[in-house]
Amino acid sequence: MIPQPDDIQASLREVLHFLADAGADEALDEIAADRFVTPSAKPTSRTGEQLPPPTGVQRRQAATAATASPDASSRGDLAVPDEAQAARARELARNASTLEELREILAAFDGCNLKSTAKNLVFADGNPEAPLMLVGEAPGRDEDLEGLPFVGRSGQLLDRMLAAIGRDRGSAYIANVIPWRPPGNRTPTPQETEICRPFIERMIEIVNPKVLVNLGGPSAKTLLNTTEGILRLRGNWRVHTTAAGVAIPAMPTLHPAYLLRNPAHKKLAWRDFLEVKAKLRGFD
Repeated sequence: MIPQPDDIQASLREVLHFLADAGADEALDEIAADRFVTPSAKPTSRTGEQLPPPTGVQRRQAATAATASPDASSRGDLAVPDEAQAARARELARNASTLEELREILAAFDGCNLKSTAKNLVFADGNPEAPLMLVGEAPGRDEDLEGLPFVGRSGQLLDRMLAAIGRDRGSAYIANVIPWRPPGNRTPTPQETEICRPFIERMIEIVNPKVLVNLGGPSAKTLLNTTEGILRLRGNWRVHTTAAGVAIPAMPTLHPAYLLRNPAHKKLAWRDFLEVKAKLRGFD
């Protein structure tokens, strides 16, 4: 049976959606590379011996090193993540007394290399006066383009999850630990997370929600100071303590992106959100 054009286009769209979800959402070159052309010369070692082509792991490591290097950025010299930048971030975050001041500080902050590859600062969305705050890990492609958290496929699922407990973005506040998209949706490094941690902690302190929801393992581990996996953490109330000593009930749950890949676990997230709904009674 000969595939019909509509079937071929539908299959291509599925492949493109899969690649975009995996982080391969940007062209590396203006012209597609012909992988069947024999290269004119192969790389050699100092002794003149031919070197094997780099493995996928080596290519990814080289790309990560390039994005982490301030010399590799065409947008300016940003600092390589280190403890000095983390200490600077802590000092700057303490100086913010309002969300607007915190946003301005983040917009001017040049101590995290992720800013050099991101298109937009992804600060937060929703109602800061709401009793519920949700925090994920980092923006994705759609979030980077729009400058708002959770607006892609996982954000659409999060909206449905909120609607299931009678809430929306007008009755919740949504943010991420990392305010800039890591290139290719890669996992943020521990140094990058530590630099961004003071800003999200200060945001939580300013918003002072009645209930905090940690969306996914990285958010839970960063803000709840734990090393446990999310499948063990989820469904159990924890406490996030602010710098001022305020204890905020926190519910770790599964990230919407994880649920898109593992729909059978949506029932677990539903139980967690029912706990959140019960905890919020009387706060609106």
